[in-house]
Amino acid sequence: MKATYHKHILQFKKPSGTSRGILKTKETWFITINDGSKYGIGECGILRTLSIDDRPDYEEKLQWICDHIHLGVEALWSELIEFPSIQFGVEMAFKSLESDSPFLLFPSAFTRNEDPISINGLIWMGDKEFMKQQIEEKLDQGFDCIKMKIGAIDFQTELDLLSYIRSQFSSEVIELRVDANGAFSPQEALGKLQRLSEFDLHSIEQPIKQGQFEEMAILCQNTPLPIALDEELIGVFDVTEKKKLLQTIQPQYIILKPSLIGGFKGTKEWINLAEELDIGWWITSALESNIGLNAIAQYTYTLKNKMPQGLGTGGLFTNNFQSPLQVNDGALLYNNQTKWLVNF
Repeated sequence: MKATYHKHILQFKKPSGTSRGILKTKETWFITINDGSKYGIGECGILRTLSIDDRPDYEEKLQWICDHIHLGVEALWSELIEFPSIQFGVEMAFKSLESDSPFLLFPSAFTRNEDPISINGLIWMGDKEFMKQQIEEKLDQGFDCIKMKIGAIDFQTELDLLSYIRSQFSSEVIELRVDANGAFSPQEALGKLQRLSEFDLHSIEQPIKQGQFEEMAILCQNTPLPIALDEELIGVFDVTEKKKLLQTIQPQYIILKPSLIGGFKGTKEWINLAEELDIGWWITSALESNIGLNAIAQYTYTLKNKMPQGLGTGGLFTNNFQSPLQVNDGALLYNNQTKWLVNF
Protein backbone atom coordinates (compact mmCIF):
# COMPACT_ATOMS: atom_id res chain seq x y z
CA MET A 1 0.00 0.00 0.00
CA LYS A 2 1.38 3.38 -1.02
CA ALA A 3 0.16 6.91 -0.34
CA THR A 4 1.00 10.27 -1.83
CA TYR A 5 -0.31 13.80 -1.31
CA HIS A 6 -0.49 16.95 -3.39
CA LYS A 7 -1.76 20.49 -3.02
CA HIS A 8 -4.59 22.14 -4.93
CA ILE A 9 -5.55 25.84 -4.80
CA LEU A 10 -9.27 26.43 -5.28
CA GLN A 11 -10.10 29.75 -6.94
CA PHE A 12 -13.28 31.59 -5.94
CA LYS A 13 -15.51 32.72 -8.80
CA LYS A 14 -16.12 35.92 -6.84
CA PRO A 15 -14.18 37.14 -3.80
CA SER A 16 -16.28 36.04 -0.82
CA GLY A 17 -16.56 38.16 2.30
CA THR A 18 -16.59 37.03 5.92
CA SER A 19 -15.98 38.95 9.13
CA ARG A 20 -12.40 37.64 8.96
CA GLY A 21 -11.78 39.18 5.56
CA ILE A 22 -12.18 38.56 1.83
CA LEU A 23 -11.50 35.06 0.48
CA LYS A 24 -10.11 34.72 -3.04
CA THR A 25 -8.47 31.29 -2.82
CA LYS A 26 -8.77 28.19 -0.65
CA GLU A 27 -5.92 25.74 -0.07
CA THR A 28 -6.58 22.03 0.04
CA TRP A 29 -4.52 18.85 -0.15
CA PHE A 30 -5.40 15.39 -1.41
CA ILE A 31 -4.13 12.10 -0.01
CA THR A 32 -4.27 9.21 -2.47
CA ILE A 33 -3.86 5.60 -1.29
CA ASN A 34 -3.09 2.88 -3.83
CA ASP A 35 -3.12 -0.82 -2.91
CA GLY A 36 -2.14 -2.08 -6.36
CA SER A 37 -5.63 -2.87 -7.61
CA LYS A 38 -7.57 0.32 -6.76
CA TYR A 39 -7.19 3.67 -5.10
CA GLY A 40 -8.82 5.84 -2.47
CA ILE A 41 -8.77 9.61 -2.18
CA GLY A 42 -9.24 11.94 0.77
CA GLU A 43 -9.28 15.71 1.08
CA CYS A 44 -7.46 17.70 3.77
CA GLY A 45 -8.47 21.34 3.71
CA ILE A 46 -7.67 24.16 6.10
CA LEU A 47 -9.12 27.63 6.53
CA ARG A 48 -6.30 30.06 7.21
CA THR A 49 -6.48 31.75 10.65
CA LEU A 50 -9.41 29.49 11.64
CA SER A 51 -8.27 25.86 11.42
CA ILE A 52 -6.40 24.70 14.52
CA ASP A 53 -3.96 22.89 12.21
CA ASP A 54 -3.03 25.99 10.23
CA ARG A 55 0.63 25.57 11.18
CA PRO A 56 4.06 25.48 9.47
CA ASP A 57 4.53 21.71 9.80
CA TYR A 58 1.28 20.81 8.00
CA GLU A 59 2.86 19.36 4.86
CA GLU A 60 5.53 17.67 6.95
CA LYS A 61 2.71 15.84 8.77
CA LEU A 62 1.08 14.91 5.45
CA GLN A 63 4.35 13.34 4.32
CA TRP A 64 4.69 11.47 7.62
CA ILE A 65 1.19 10.06 7.11
CA CYS A 66 2.05 8.92 3.59
CA ASP A 67 5.23 7.24 4.89
CA HIS A 68 3.25 5.44 7.62
CA ILE A 69 0.00 4.69 5.78
CA HIS A 70 0.48 0.97 6.58
CA LEU A 71 -0.46 1.71 10.22
CA GLY A 72 -4.13 1.92 9.22
CA VAL A 73 -6.88 4.43 9.80
CA GLU A 74 -7.42 3.96 13.55
CA ALA A 75 -3.77 4.32 14.54
CA LEU A 76 -3.27 7.26 12.19
CA TRP A 77 -6.40 9.04 13.45
CA SER A 78 -5.04 8.89 16.99
CA GLU A 79 -1.64 10.14 15.83
CA LEU A 80 -3.35 13.11 14.14
CA ILE A 81 -5.23 14.47 17.14
CA GLU A 82 -3.85 18.01 16.57
CA PHE A 83 -4.53 17.84 12.82
CA PRO A 84 -8.31 17.43 12.45
CA SER A 85 -8.35 18.20 8.72
CA ILE A 86 -5.81 15.44 8.07
CA GLN A 87 -7.81 13.09 10.30
CA PHE A 88 -10.72 13.74 7.97
CA GLY A 89 -8.64 13.23 4.83
CA VAL A 90 -7.21 9.95 6.10
CA GLU A 91 -10.64 8.65 7.13
CA MET A 92 -12.03 9.63 3.74
CA ALA A 93 -9.16 8.05 1.82
CA PHE A 94 -9.47 4.69 3.60
CA LYS A 95 -13.27 4.71 3.23
CA SER A 96 -12.80 5.52 -0.46
CA LEU A 97 -10.27 2.70 -0.87
CA GLU A 98 -12.58 0.08 0.65
CA SER A 99 -15.60 1.18 -1.40
CA ASP A 100 -16.69 -0.20 -4.77
CA SER A 101 -16.08 3.24 -6.28
CA PRO A 102 -13.63 5.84 -4.91
CA PHE A 103 -16.44 8.41 -4.73
CA LEU A 104 -19.24 6.19 -3.38
CA LEU A 105 -18.37 6.17 0.32
CA PHE A 106 -21.81 5.74 1.91
CA PRO A 107 -24.30 4.22 -0.58
CA SER A 108 -27.85 5.34 0.20
CA ALA A 109 -31.05 6.73 -1.28
CA PHE A 110 -29.11 10.00 -1.60
CA THR A 111 -26.41 8.51 -3.85
CA ARG A 112 -29.14 6.71 -5.86
CA ASN A 113 -30.64 10.16 -6.53
CA GLU A 114 -33.85 9.15 -4.75
CA ASP A 115 -33.70 11.53 -1.78
CA PRO A 116 -31.96 14.94 -1.81
CA ILE A 117 -30.57 16.76 1.25
CA SER A 118 -32.25 20.02 2.25
CA ILE A 119 -29.65 22.80 2.50
CA ASN A 120 -29.49 26.49 3.33
CA GLY A 121 -28.72 29.15 0.74
CA LEU A 122 -25.61 31.10 1.78
CA ILE A 123 -25.48 34.90 1.55
CA TRP A 124 -21.91 36.22 1.58
CA MET A 125 -20.94 39.57 3.04
CA GLY A 126 -20.63 42.58 0.79
CA ASP A 127 -22.27 45.93 0.24
CA LYS A 128 -26.04 46.22 0.58
CA GLU A 129 -26.81 45.84 -3.12
CA PHE A 130 -24.59 42.78 -3.51
CA MET A 131 -26.18 41.07 -0.50
CA LYS A 132 -29.68 41.99 -1.66
CA GLN A 133 -28.89 40.55 -5.09
CA GLN A 134 -27.75 37.28 -3.51
CA ILE A 135 -30.90 37.11 -1.38
CA GLU A 136 -33.13 37.55 -4.41
CA GLU A 137 -31.18 34.90 -6.33
CA LYS A 138 -31.52 32.38 -3.50
CA LEU A 139 -35.24 33.02 -3.19
CA ASP A 140 -35.65 32.61 -6.96
CA GLN A 141 -33.70 29.34 -6.76
CA GLY A 142 -36.27 27.85 -4.41
CA PHE A 143 -34.43 27.95 -1.08
CA ASP A 144 -36.70 27.97 1.96
CA CYS A 145 -33.76 28.39 4.37
CA ILE A 146 -31.31 31.26 3.99
CA LYS A 147 -28.15 31.84 6.01
CA MET A 148 -26.75 35.37 5.98
CA LYS A 149 -23.26 36.24 7.15
CA ILE A 150 -23.29 39.40 9.26
CA GLY A 151 -20.80 41.47 11.21
CA ALA A 152 -18.71 43.07 8.47
CA ILE A 153 -20.89 45.95 7.31
CA ASP A 154 -23.02 48.48 9.19
CA PHE A 155 -25.33 46.63 11.59
CA GLN A 156 -28.35 48.78 10.67
CA THR A 157 -27.82 47.90 7.01
CA GLU A 158 -27.84 44.21 7.94
CA LEU A 159 -31.07 44.72 9.90
CA ASP A 160 -32.54 46.45 6.84
CA LEU A 161 -31.69 43.41 4.69
CA LEU A 162 -33.34 41.06 7.17
CA SER A 163 -36.35 43.37 7.28
CA TYR A 164 -36.51 43.25 3.48
CA ILE A 165 -36.66 39.43 3.51
CA ARG A 166 -39.29 39.38 6.24
CA SER A 167 -41.41 41.95 4.39
CA GLN A 168 -41.60 39.45 1.53
CA PHE A 169 -41.71 36.13 3.38
CA SER A 170 -42.84 35.03 6.84
CA SER A 171 -40.87 32.59 8.98
CA GLU A 172 -43.32 29.87 7.94
CA VAL A 173 -42.18 30.32 4.34
CA ILE A 174 -38.47 31.22 4.72
CA GLU A 175 -36.26 30.11 7.60
CA LEU A 176 -33.59 32.72 8.34
CA ARG A 177 -30.23 31.98 9.96
CA VAL A 178 -27.43 34.47 10.57
CA ASP A 179 -23.74 33.85 11.17
CA ALA A 180 -21.75 36.50 13.02
CA ASN A 181 -18.42 34.58 12.99
CA GLY A 182 -17.65 36.05 16.42
CA ALA A 183 -18.05 39.66 15.26
CA PHE A 184 -19.88 41.04 18.33
CA SER A 185 -18.24 42.11 21.58
CA PRO A 186 -19.63 40.51 24.77
CA GLN A 187 -20.82 43.95 25.91
CA GLU A 188 -22.93 44.65 22.83
CA ALA A 189 -23.99 41.09 21.94
CA LEU A 190 -27.22 40.80 23.94
CA GLY A 191 -28.51 44.14 22.67
CA LYS A 192 -27.79 43.10 19.09
CA LEU A 193 -29.45 39.73 19.61
CA GLN A 194 -32.55 41.48 20.88
CA ARG A 195 -32.72 43.59 17.72
CA LEU A 196 -32.10 40.57 15.51
CA SER A 197 -34.84 38.61 17.27
CA GLU A 198 -37.43 41.02 15.85
CA PHE A 199 -37.07 39.20 12.52
CA ASP A 200 -38.08 35.77 13.81
CA LEU A 201 -34.71 34.17 13.09
CA HIS A 202 -34.05 30.47 13.43
CA SER A 203 -30.64 31.00 15.06
CA ILE A 204 -27.40 32.97 15.16
CA GLU A 205 -24.01 31.31 14.83
CA GLN A 206 -21.14 32.30 17.10
CA PRO A 207 -22.21 35.83 18.12
CA ILE A 208 -18.96 36.42 20.08
CA LYS A 209 -15.45 35.07 19.57
CA GLN A 210 -14.70 31.56 20.80
CA GLY A 211 -12.94 30.96 24.09
CA GLN A 212 -15.13 33.27 26.18
CA PHE A 213 -16.99 30.45 27.90
CA GLU A 214 -18.49 32.44 30.76
CA GLU A 215 -19.74 35.24 28.50
CA MET A 216 -21.13 32.76 25.97
CA ALA A 217 -22.89 30.80 28.70
CA ILE A 218 -24.57 33.98 29.95
CA LEU A 219 -25.62 34.82 26.38
CA CYS A 220 -27.08 31.36 25.79
CA GLN A 221 -28.99 31.60 29.07
CA ASN A 222 -30.49 35.03 28.28
CA THR A 223 -30.70 35.09 24.50
CA PRO A 224 -34.00 35.98 22.80
CA LEU A 225 -33.05 33.75 19.85
CA PRO A 226 -31.27 30.37 19.65
CA ILE A 227 -27.45 30.42 19.57
CA ALA A 228 -25.39 27.90 17.60
CA LEU A 229 -21.74 27.27 18.46
CA ASP A 230 -19.40 26.94 15.50
CA GLU A 231 -15.81 28.16 15.96
CA GLU A 232 -16.20 27.32 19.66
CA LEU A 233 -15.76 23.63 18.85
CA ILE A 234 -12.44 24.02 17.04
CA GLY A 235 -9.39 22.76 18.91
CA VAL A 236 -11.33 20.85 21.58
CA PHE A 237 -9.89 17.35 21.16
CA ASP A 238 -10.71 15.38 24.31
CA VAL A 239 -14.21 13.94 24.73
CA THR A 240 -14.27 14.98 28.39
CA GLU A 241 -13.40 18.55 27.40
CA LYS A 242 -16.08 18.51 24.71
CA LYS A 243 -18.71 17.50 27.23
CA LYS A 244 -17.50 20.11 29.72
CA LEU A 245 -17.75 22.83 27.07
CA LEU A 246 -21.33 21.89 26.17
CA GLN A 247 -22.39 21.57 29.81
CA THR A 248 -20.82 24.94 30.65
CA ILE A 249 -22.22 26.96 27.75
CA GLN A 250 -25.47 25.03 27.15
CA PRO A 251 -26.04 26.29 23.60
CA GLN A 252 -29.25 25.67 21.71
CA TYR A 253 -27.34 24.23 18.72
CA ILE A 254 -23.87 23.22 17.58
CA ILE A 255 -22.62 23.31 13.99
CA LEU A 256 -20.28 20.59 12.85
CA LYS A 257 -17.61 21.01 10.18
CA PRO A 258 -15.82 17.65 9.78
CA SER A 259 -12.65 19.26 8.34
CA LEU A 260 -12.29 21.39 11.47
CA ILE A 261 -13.26 18.89 14.17
CA GLY A 262 -11.70 15.56 13.27
CA GLY A 263 -13.67 14.05 10.43
CA PHE A 264 -16.43 11.48 10.76
CA LYS A 265 -15.25 10.21 14.15
CA GLY A 266 -14.82 13.66 15.65
CA THR A 267 -18.22 14.74 14.31
CA LYS A 268 -19.94 11.69 15.80
CA GLU A 269 -18.38 12.37 19.20
CA TRP A 270 -19.93 15.86 19.21
CA ILE A 271 -23.30 14.55 18.00
CA ASN A 272 -23.47 11.89 20.72
CA LEU A 273 -22.71 14.47 23.41
CA ALA A 274 -25.16 17.01 21.98
CA GLU A 275 -28.01 14.51 21.85
CA GLU A 276 -27.24 13.38 25.39
CA LEU A 277 -27.60 17.02 26.50
CA ASP A 278 -30.63 17.77 24.30
CA ILE A 279 -28.70 20.19 22.06
CA GLY A 280 -29.61 20.43 18.39
CA TRP A 281 -27.04 20.17 15.60
CA TRP A 282 -26.46 20.32 11.89
CA ILE A 283 -23.49 19.80 9.56
CA THR A 284 -21.73 22.34 7.36
CA SER A 285 -18.97 22.04 4.81
CA ALA A 286 -15.87 24.22 5.18
CA LEU A 287 -15.18 25.23 1.56
CA GLU A 288 -13.90 21.83 0.48
CA SER A 289 -13.73 20.88 -3.18
CA ASN A 290 -16.47 18.61 -4.51
CA ILE A 291 -14.39 15.62 -3.38
CA GLY A 292 -14.58 16.57 0.29
CA LEU A 293 -18.13 17.92 -0.04
CA ASN A 294 -19.20 14.61 -1.55
CA ALA A 295 -17.89 12.67 1.46
CA ILE A 296 -19.51 15.08 3.93
CA ALA A 297 -22.84 15.00 2.12
CA GLN A 298 -22.96 11.22 1.88
CA TYR A 299 -22.06 10.90 5.58
CA THR A 300 -24.58 13.58 6.58
CA TYR A 301 -27.40 11.72 4.83
CA THR A 302 -26.74 8.60 6.93
CA LEU A 303 -27.37 10.63 10.11
CA LYS A 304 -31.02 11.33 9.14
CA ASN A 305 -31.11 14.93 10.36
CA LYS A 306 -34.02 16.61 8.57
CA MET A 307 -32.91 20.19 9.27
CA PRO A 308 -31.41 22.13 6.33
CA GLN A 309 -27.67 21.44 6.29
CA GLY A 310 -24.87 23.78 5.20
CA LEU A 311 -23.69 21.90 2.12
CA GLY A 312 -24.17 24.36 -0.72
CA THR A 313 -20.56 25.45 -1.31
CA GLY A 314 -19.67 23.28 -4.32
CA GLY A 315 -20.41 25.97 -6.91
CA LEU A 316 -18.14 28.66 -5.47
CA PHE A 317 -14.95 27.78 -7.35
CA THR A 318 -13.77 28.11 -10.95
CA ASN A 319 -11.52 25.04 -10.77
CA ASN A 320 -13.64 22.58 -8.83
CA PHE A 321 -14.04 19.00 -10.05
CA GLN A 322 -17.00 17.83 -12.12
CA SER A 323 -19.20 15.68 -9.91
CA PRO A 324 -22.76 14.36 -9.59
CA LEU A 325 -23.46 16.89 -6.81
CA GLN A 326 -26.02 19.48 -7.88
CA VAL A 327 -28.09 22.11 -6.08
CA ASN A 328 -31.70 22.28 -7.19
CA ASP A 329 -34.73 23.88 -5.56
CA GLY A 330 -33.00 24.42 -2.21
CA ALA A 331 -31.59 20.90 -1.97
CA LEU A 332 -28.37 19.02 -2.73
CA LEU A 333 -28.89 16.03 -4.98
CA TYR A 334 -26.68 13.35 -6.50
CA ASN A 335 -27.27 13.27 -10.26
CA ASN A 336 -25.96 9.91 -11.42
CA GLN A 337 -26.11 11.06 -15.03
CA THR A 338 -23.11 13.32 -14.34
CA LYS A 339 -19.81 11.51 -14.02
CA TRP A 340 -16.85 12.40 -11.88
CA LEU A 341 -14.04 14.17 -13.71
CA VAL A 342 -10.94 14.43 -11.52
CA ASN A 343 -7.63 15.27 -13.15
CA PHE A 344 -4.72 16.24 -10.96
